[in-house]
Amino acid sequence: MKIISVVGARPNFMKIAPFIRAIENYNNNSNAVEHILVHTGQHYDDRMSKAFFEALNIPSADINLGVGSGSHAEQVGNTMIAFEKVLEKEKPDWVVVVGDVNATLACSVTAKKLNIKVCHIEAGLRSGDMTMPEEINRLVTDRLSDLLLIPDRISGENLKNEGVPDDKIAFVGNIMIDTLESNKKKAERLSINDLIQKNLIDGQLTVSQSGNPATSPLHHFTISQFALITMHRPSNVDSKEILKPIIEFLSNEVAEDMQIIWPIHPRTQNRLKEFGLWNSLLSNEKVILLHPVGYHEMLKFNMEARVLLTDSGGLQEESTVLGTPCLTLRWNTERPVTLRNHGGASVLVGNSIDRIREEYKSTLTLDRKPKRPELWDGNTAERCVRAIVNI
Repeated sequence: MKIISVVGARPNFMKIAPFIRAIENYNNNSNAVEHILVHTGQHYDDRMSKAFFEALNIPSADINLGVGSGSHAEQVGNTMIAFEKVLEKEKPDWVVVVGDVNATLACSVTAKKLNIKVCHIEAGLRSGDMTMPEEINRLVTDRLSDLLLIPDRISGENLKNEGVPDDKIAFVGNIMIDTLESNKKKAERLSINDLIQKNLIDGQLTVSQSGNPATSPLHHFTISQFALITMHRPSNVDSKEILKPIIEFLSNEVAEDMQIIWPIHPRTQNRLKEFGLWNSLLSNEKVILLHPVGYHEMLKFNMEARVLLTDSGGLQEESTVLGTPCLTLRWNTERPVTLRNHGGASVLVGNSIDRIREEYKSTLTLDRKPKRPELWDGNTAERCVRAIVNI
């Protein structure tokens, strides 16, 4: 059996790493699977892409399509053109796609046009928000896939409600948690202060309001009390009317309670500068702005944070297993199993300051309570491989 698996962007890397290891383990006994890893290059920062591959022990991609940046249509179209040539040459039995990035959509469509079977890992997630490009990618990929590997039972119900027959669905659990479990000990050994020093954005706190050298935030930092922030979605950062009140809430209210650690996305940094909000953050000694960090670094921050404010789906999942109280800066989520009313650690707050403030204050009264949804046990990748080879 020949399998081509596809990665395109950073969220895919954490999902493909355990899948590759599971194929290697399977081949130790049978040597029945020929595997080819294709990187579409949708994540076009070569330095960050290489860093993630090395950190997660992902072998170098056998084929890199080098698609790079561009509009959604450009990325999808260019990926389809390049991936078609790969499929015509390699003639795989299966194409395995993960998650919901543009590469997931493009490669599933291309494979099906060539009558090649498609398996979608992390199938069935639904936000109900058709304004999200990821929702379109999920819907189309699931509609085309021959095998849908779901992370939770809610996802299975979504697929059944859309008319997918039971024999196409396999409940395998969350493959992201495989990566978390296999990397948790390495993350635990990291030092928060060392991570800050290594990743601190240049220009922070160089001069205090009095004109004298400012005190380093590290001198005030308490490991047990910090808020972790990540924010990158256009709905939160592309409008000054939305972003400015969030920044003011973080600076004036959260920073009064505890230190803030913010590994900042390039898109968000650009918007903060464009809207005239950047310098005030740089000069706030309670706000620690960091360059984008690697997987282990972010995992360490999430493990130690008092509260997480994020619009990242993957961090929602990790916060549930780690028990980190999480405010999800979205009005909907494709991962409802992570919400508190489903036993998780997260609550939806959107970008309404009143709602964020209310839930933030409530969250500070909560203790850390790790939750582990069914089959989020670190063995999902093994079940994925078995599901494919046994179909």
